[in-house]
Amino acid sequence: MKRIAVIGQSGDIPEDVRKMAEAVGAEIAKRKAVLLTGGGSGVMEAASKGAKEAGGLVIGILAGDRTDVANDYLDVPITTGLHFDFRSLILVHSSDALIMIRGGNGTLGELSAAYMNRKPVVILETTGGWATKIKEVAYEGGYLDERRTIEIAFCDSAEAAVDLAFRRSEEPLDEEKNTGRIGD
Repeated sequence: MKRIAVIGQSGDIPEDVRKMAEAVGAEIAKRKAVLLTGGGSGVMEAASKGAKEAGGLVIGILAGDRTDVANDYLDVPITTGLHFDFRSLILVHSSDALIMIRGGNGTLGELSAAYMNRKPVVILETTGGWATKIKEVAYEGGYLDERRTIEIAFCDSAEAAVDLAFRRSEEPLDEEKNTGRIGD
């Protein structure tokens, strides 16, 4: 069973971004994959709602030890006892691919962790925040640095994002490339 993570801005998000995140969650559920998020508000909550309403399984990887911070659409809230930065590593490593919607500094950190650990990432580039800015600063338009660890994909619709996430999660990794793992 595929495990697709949705990363993105917490807190208040614009209505169009909320609808996009809900559509992504629903598409993930329709394809019988598990949705993983950080379990909180904003993009995470909207994607969780979309997946839950479409009959999917929704897992939230929470920072700290409290479940009262979890959104109402999680089937399985997992408390990690960890600070946000370290919780994000569990989310990244538990996923076959990630979809980025909007996002600030925390989401940028998750993107970087995914890249360093060769996890496929699809960015919905029309959703604002870092999702809109990454392509402008990306090395050769699709990498976070000159090592070209794993190419980042960009798209502008929920269906295309989920299609790409599924396809990219099944591509074999080039073992000749630097693994990009922390410490390399």
